[in-house]
Amino acid sequence: MIVAGSDSGGGAGLQADVKAITMLGGFAATAVTAITVQNTLGVHAVHPLPVHLIAAQADAVLEDIGTDAVKTGMLGSVEVVETVAAILDRANAPAVVDPVMVAKGGHPLLPVEAVEAVKALMVPSAALLTPNALEAEALTGIEVRDLDGQRRAGEAILAMGARAVLMKGGHVPGEAVVDLLLTSSGETLLEGERVETRHTHGTGCTLASACAAGLARGLPLEVAVAEAWAYVAEAIRRAPGLGGGHGPLDHGWPIRDRLDKR
Repeated sequence: MIVAGSDSGGGAGLQADVKAITMLGGFAATAVTAITVQNTLGVHAVHPLPVHLIAAQADAVLEDIGTDAVKTGMLGSVEVVETVAAILDRANAPAVVDPVMVAKGGHPLLPVEAVEAVKALMVPSAALLTPNALEAEALTGIEVRDLDGQRRAGEAILAMGARAVLMKGGHVPGEAVVDLLLTSSGETLLEGERVETRHTHGTGCTLASACAAGLARGLPLEVAVAEAWAYVAEAIRRAPGLGGGHGPLDHGWPIRDRLDKR
């Protein structure tokens, strides 16, 4: 079950989530938190849904279909954070929490006062937290400019109660992109060549949902994250080049691969 905002451009938000989960063998249900007016050029408006409707959507799914994992994305306010934290309690399933704070084009998606609510309520509920460098800095106050900063911020997030954290390295300078998975048992490095492209809209949403799909299928955390990481890396490489700004990934590349082999 995805609890996130809608992206009218289809590249991020729950649209990206549904595509990624479907491609990786899962069935995606949704509880929409907000409707955004956006495209590759930016977020032009945000309309939050009332919290009782967010809770009602989630409960309708849980009471009938159920869920093997929950992925959270754009929340937008303290009240929504509190509502979604309660949903996670009722879901009783591993939660992949993507602490969405700023859109790719720079539009803020989480007010400052809600950051404390995320730290207090969402981080301890996370089976896996997936912050980028800027989000990790906001959550911990630790500067993230290199692998050491990723490690120190990740360890701080574990100390805040998350059971695992995937420190994304897309915003960290360097020729390679290094994502760092940290758990109480140790760390795993996921490293790949940096692709110079403006078509990375929805990368964080896609990665978190791909991880959730693996956990829902019963994969061990390290395997689910590695599979998700490889899927997203290829989706970036095959980005279709849509729009005049930060374009979307190619979420459907596995289908095209299968069709091409016929």
